[in-house]
Order: sequence, then structure tokens, then C-alpha cells
Amino acid sequence: MNTKPLIILALMVFWSLGCMAQSAQGDGPHTQLIIRGATLINGNGAPPRGPVDIVVENNKIVQIEVVGYPGVAIDASKRPQLKPGGKELDCNGMYVLPGFVDMHGHIGGVAQGADYDYVFRLWMAHGVTTVREPSGRGVDYTMDLKRKSAKNDIVAPRIFAYTGFGQGTDPISTPEMARAWVRDNAKKGADGIKFFGAPPEIMTAALDENKKLGLRSACHHAQLNVARWNVLHSARAGLTSMEHWYGLPEALFEDRTVQNYPLDYNYQNEQNRFEEAGKLWQQAAKPYSEHWNAVMDELLTLDFTLDPTFNIYEASRDLQRARRAEWHEEYTLPSLWDFYQPSKISHGSYWHDWGTEQEVAWRENYRLWMTFINEYKNRGGRVTTGSDSGFIFQLYGFAYIREMELLREAGFHPLEVIRAATLNGAEALGVDGLIGTVELGKLADFVVVAENPLRNLKVLYGTGAIKLTEANEVVRVGGVKYTIKDGIVYDAKALLQEVKEMVARAKARSNYKIVQPGLKE
Repeated sequence: MNTKPLIILALMVFWSLGCMAQSAQGDGPHTQLIIRGATLINGNGAPPRGPVDIVVENNKIVQIEVVGYPGVAIDASKRPQLKPGGKELDCNGMYVLPGFVDMHGHIGGVAQGADYDYVFRLWMAHGVTTVREPSGRGVDYTMDLKRKSAKNDIVAPRIFAYTGFGQGTDPISTPEMARAWVRDNAKKGADGIKFFGAPPEIMTAALDENKKLGLRSACHHAQLNVARWNVLHSARAGLTSMEHWYGLPEALFEDRTVQNYPLDYNYQNEQNRFEEAGKLWQQAAKPYSEHWNAVMDELLTLDFTLDPTFNIYEASRDLQRARRAEWHEEYTLPSLWDFYQPSKISHGSYWHDWGTEQEVAWRENYRLWMTFINEYKNRGGRVTTGSDSGFIFQLYGFAYIREMELLREAGFHPLEVIRAATLNGAEALGVDGLIGTVELGKLADFVVVAENPLRNLKVLYGTGAIKLTEANEVVRVGGVKYTIKDGIVYDAKALLQEVKEMVARAKARSNYKIVQPGLKE
């Protein structure tokens, strides 16, 4: 029996009922909301069209009406009528897209000093209305936030909880323990599991049990177990998606079974770990070779999802760019900035002795990695958009837009980038009947931006894009104008202002100033 339609119906009823609580920062929900006069980019790869009026009633899209032609006055008689108590949103000349899906979003962290209210506002200010959290502070913590988000008691994206495998229990050492943990995770309401790897017999048991329960999964194939269990093993056993790229080059090895570790390598040394990881793709089969094609074809046959998270490693190929990003000054918390600094303890702070040689190697790593990802997409594979923010100088929300830019660099058409950020994420989560495109019957999740994001993805950044006017004046344009989740309209710029005030208060408490590594104030 295909239970997917029943699941989607149950979720739609749950979320629609949950939307009755009104957020202090949002406008709504409304019995009727009409988005007027926008150009629609609907997320499925279709070209833009407009102007359109989009009618939402009780958190469902009920009408999408083309109301005219570009440059021609709209005939008011053709427009959907506003009902008593309804709300109109004038979006004439703007662009409307489906809400974005971040497939790798950690809800802050204790070490980073970043709480959910800070993180959620940054995501929502950048149009992210749905987040998959691949492990965090524990299933109970995440499920509490998920319930509050579903009721719109807090300003937050929709949350899918993927618990870190084994989290909250003693080390799992047998297949029976693995199966019991998976069943308990499902009982707590989790949507899936985030793996980091384990012995083959334990991975096999856990994935089998998770699949029986109808839940989904992700994996960061960490080096500690990847020599015996790479991406192909996971996909064959039932894993539904992979994070980053670890485990994929290992599946592409032709003349070795482990990466070419220096003999003084130590995994606990973060510089060792990331410096050598930057050489991994060069040890794999060449693009379009027989083995390279065979691995790709098998993953495609298994309907496997790739979530590359290009942005989180970008500092590896250009450290100065990442640490000097213009948003750090006003939007990065002092505790988070401190966490990013060179350290032998903080994860991802591997700048012990990072220079030109490491960056050149990582640029080649990206070239080969992007070649695989782009070709996977070209052959019909599902590639999604995830940010993994909160590490390595990558800031929540801003890093998500950077991930979109890096998909563009990999070879995606801007429309393919938007599809990766919307429909593909919804499909990977199994809720493409609810979200992911702007279609009749779907939930009212939208991103509204005044500029055309297809021409320049930078207009989606909270800090906007730089432009020179005909009058020779330098201006900032763009930034998301409205983020709409569950039919509630949020002023994206107001959310950013709240974040800016949070950061200013945190700095004022200790007279804190951002100082670049190794420099004195």
C-alpha cells in the first residue's frame, strides 16, 4: 500500500491547524492572502512568468492567476477578488519563489554560543522556510522546537529532525542494539537518522530497521569507518542521502582502498584531517572514466540524493575571503567569531599553518567534486542545497545563499539552482506534495525579493548586491523582502535588524570588537 498520500494529508492537516497561532514578528495567518503582481519562479525548472496573483486560503495555495503581461497595465477585472478579512501583499515588479529548504542546518551550538532564536531569524531572513537538522543537541531538544515551529509559537522554519546515530545512549556495539536505538528514535518522533559511519554489520542493521519504519537518512562518511563502508555500501543498504562528499571519492578508488594518508597523520589534528581531505578527489577515478561512470550510474539507479554543502569547505580554498565576509561585523556573534579562530580544539578551526599550497589543492578538489555533482544533476540525479553553517567562518542564512552561488559555479543553470533549493529538497524529505513548488494545494511558503535572483543570486543575501546607478551612485539592492511560512508574512529585513541588535548587545556587554586572527586591536 502506498502510504505517502495519507502521510502528506496528515501533515497538511497538522500544519494547517498549527498555523492558527500568530507570531509577534509575523503578519498573519489570514483566512485569505493574495500576493499581487509578482513574477513567479515556481521551483520546478520552468521559466519565470508574470505578473501573477497568488491566492492563499487557510495556508493552502488555491489560485494562481496570470493577470497580464510585462510592461502592460493590469486589467483589474481579471484579478482575484479579496474577501472580507483578507490580506493583500503588493508585490508588483517583485519575484516570488517557493520557500527555500536547507538540507543541512544545525540549530546553533553550545560551543558556538548560538541559540535557536538567533539562528532561526538568520535563516528566515534569507528565505529558508524548511530545515533538516542532521544531528544537534539531541532529539528531545529538536522535537520541542519542531512542535513550536509547527504551531508558529516561535519565529522558525519548518524542522525535520534527523538524530545523530547513537545519540543519547551508550555506545552501540551490536546489530541488535542498533535496531533497538532506531526503533526508539522513531518513537520519539524523529524524521530520520544522521550517520557518521559505523562497522558494516551495525550500519546494515540500522539502515534496514530505519527503512522498515519508513524513515529517511543521511550520512557524513567520516574517515574513521569509510575504508570499509563508503557511499556505495550505504546506498545499497538503504541510505537515502549523503552529506558533503566524504565516502564518494573512496567509492571511486581504483588503485587503493584507503586514502593516501601521510604516515604521521592524526585524525584528531584538524589541520591533518582537512589538509589531506583536500587531496582526496585527486586519488579517485578520473571524470567520465569507466569506474567513475559505473559509480554514478548505480547511485542514480538507487535514487540517491547528494547534498554537497560546497560552502562549508570554501575557506579551505580561500581563507581570506571567508573570514573577511562583510556580514561578520554586524551579524556574527562574538562567541561564534571566537569559535572560528585557529584552534586545536574547536571543530573546523584548522588554520594551524594554512597557506597557498593547501588552497591550491583544495581548488583542484572543488573542480573534480563539482564535475561529479554537475554531471549527476545532468543525468537526472537529485542534488539539494545545504549549508552546514556555524563552522569554518560560515554564517547561518548567508552561507545558504553562498551555497546557491557555488552550485551555479559547478555548472547549474540559475533555474536548476532554485530547483535544488526548493523542489529537490522537498523530494528528498518526502514532502514534495506539501512544499517545494508554487502549485495549487501546497502550503503557503514563499520567498519574495524585489530583484531578479536569476540574473544575480547575490540579491538574496541579507546585505544585498552592489550596483552603480546611471547617476554614478553606488547603491545596495535586493535582500529578501518577505519570507512567508505557513501563510504568515515576515518582514525579512526586520528579522535581520533583530539579529543585528542581538549581536550589538552581545558586543556591548564586553566591549567586543572583531579582530582578524593574529592581529592586535
